[in-house]
Amino acid sequence: MFILGFPLLLVPFAIYNIVAVLMPGVGWSGTLTSVHMMSGGTWTMSLGDMLIVLAIVLLFAEMMKSTRIGVRSVVDHGLSLLLFLVMIVEFLLVAQAASSTYFLLLVIGLVDVLGGFAVTLRTSQRDLTVEGTSVPHITTSQ
Repeated sequence: MFILGFPLLLVPFAIYNIVAVLMPGVGWSGTLTSVHMMSGGTWTMSLGDMLIVLAIVLLFAEMMKSTRIGVRSVVDHGLSLLLFLVMIVEFLLVAQAASSTYFLLLVIGLVDVLGGFAVTLRTSQRDLTVEGTSVPHITTSQ
């Protein structure tokens, strides 16, 4: 499947860059929607909040992908690491990336890289343990 080798966090990263570069007047913290709660308070959601929610949902999908074992998994982790490095460079060098929304995307990218490698290592350890155990031979007397 095509989606297996594609870093899903590239989607919110691309959305951020498209909005930041092509629509410079759009703010990430402006109210996009508001809901009046039963408590009497008002819950507001911004464009940045929506993008973070999307990134967290995609992070969950990335964690599920990291449970696979094989060459494709290694390529996927490598691409996620490359995306994270590009995100760090952009955060440090591009003025439009100096926002809390981008910083949270960066942290989600870090969790993706570290969590993906940790899940893969734990899964491979379990597979080595299962393959390395021997089944005792049972003899029956007649």
